[in-house]
Amino acid sequence: MNLTNKTIELYDTTLRDGTQGEHINLSVQDKLLIAEKLDDFGVDYIEGGWPSSNPKDEEFFIKARLLKLGCAKLCAFGSTARSVATVESDPNLLGLLGSETPVITIFGKTWKAHSVKSLGISDEENAELIYRSVAFLKGEGREVFFDAEHFFDGYRDNPEFALKMLRSAVEGGASRLVLCDTNGGSLPHQVTETVAHVLEVTGVPIGIHSHNDGDLAVANSIAAVMAGATHIQGTINGIGERCGNTNLISVIPNIMLKLQRSFLHVELLDQLTSLSKFVYEILNMPSNTRAPFVGKSAFAHKGGIHVSAVMKESSLYEHIDPTLVGNRQRVLISELAGQSNIRYKAQELGIIIPVKSDIIKKIVHNIKELEHDGYQFDGADASFTLILQREMGSFSPFFQVLESKVHIESSINTKNVDQAVLKVKVGEEVEHIAADGDGPVNALDKALRKALIHFYPEIKSIKLIDYKVRVLEEKRGTSAKVRVLIVSSNGKNTWGTVGVSTNIIEASLQALQDSMNYYLFTVKAAIPRVIPSIQK
Repeated sequence: MNLTNKTIELYDTTLRDGTQGEHINLSVQDKLLIAEKLDDFGVDYIEGGWPSSNPKDEEFFIKARLLKLGCAKLCAFGSTARSVATVESDPNLLGLLGSETPVITIFGKTWKAHSVKSLGISDEENAELIYRSVAFLKGEGREVFFDAEHFFDGYRDNPEFALKMLRSAVEGGASRLVLCDTNGGSLPHQVTETVAHVLEVTGVPIGIHSHNDGDLAVANSIAAVMAGATHIQGTINGIGERCGNTNLISVIPNIMLKLQRSFLHVELLDQLTSLSKFVYEILNMPSNTRAPFVGKSAFAHKGGIHVSAVMKESSLYEHIDPTLVGNRQRVLISELAGQSNIRYKAQELGIIIPVKSDIIKKIVHNIKELEHDGYQFDGADASFTLILQREMGSFSPFFQVLESKVHIESSINTKNVDQAVLKVKVGEEVEHIAADGDGPVNALDKALRKALIHFYPEIKSIKLIDYKVRVLEEKRGTSAKVRVLIVSSNGKNTWGTVGVSTNIIEASLQALQDSMNYYLFTVKAAIPRVIPSIQK
């Protein structure tokens, strides 16, 4: 394999090391789906698990034989044999062979303290254990990578011992030496110096496996590459034990876009954001909105001065073009917004506001007043759209809630059923409706739908898919305002709305009304493309 100084191998351990993270759990089917996605993206090696450690990983390797991978090679992971005397019969090594993967990665002790205190063996015995384990697997026709566990700590403590263990792995036939910062405590300059020295004395391609306990896993991986490493191990989204592993989602664009280096098979970098989201979805976890490169907020701009500059030249406030990694630029509407924010957001909606128009000043003033009262439009574009359309005179509500009452029932003997009673006006007709629900908000939602369905059957497709409550002014206790954010969907599109009140029921009703009005506006009203000019 051609390992030039411009080409980096990508080794993913999401399916093994990643699953050691708290709250991380993957079924066999989950692992198969992720493996296929990693192969599609261009990952070179996929570490599927430790076959001798649990039945799930053994089942994965059996089913993975049916995967039609394009570029990726599957790897099985395990340790060296337990004893030099039983290498050929060691159940761990035999389990690794039984996985039938073309590549096997084994780890061994390279920190003298671990060899002495954990294994209780001499330096010579540990070196022989590494040599014999690697040689046995190599003799069975497998490519063997050696993960030098706790290498950086071991190298700082006793470099002679650490390097001796690496030489034993090389003599046994290991084709990659992967230096592991297992405790995640190394600094980039230490990684640089160590990798450079190891390359000098071994002559074997060097890899890096960093953990993020010092929040430096990505930095340490990049430092290793700059020092000559040509193999990076990590996980998608940085999941893993304790504080996680090297986040490949951050490493990959830094290597490709900042260092101008290439990976063996990664070509479609614009699939990076979708890969990150796919893994979060399989894990049943929300995406990290503030994740570098791929997060929803990674290219979001809030301050008016920033937005004004971004509209003229995006590189002034963005370190890369977000489309390169499959992300997009966003402008937020808040109390920090200026006219540039409003114009940008209007353009996103397909609305052109003439330069000489006082209406934009009114909108800016209105938004800032609402944010001062506790509203937030970062996740409530639909509510902002209605404000914009109302100010330009192109929107009026499709209905009006005249009265609302909610009865909350609590009993230890029967199932609690709350009831909402609404009086809703549509045109000249008034509907007086009651509905039961599992909680007051659910009852409100049902009552509002019940009142409107006769007039607007389109709302039948709307579903509430997320509901969040944030207490504002916490020091005021039970009299504090609350902000309710609702996300709704019709199965094709999603939209967010917001409501604020000292009464959680009232705030929820505001957000629900905005949700219904926004949807009806999009399906029933033609959005004006140009706001009439209002001269100063």
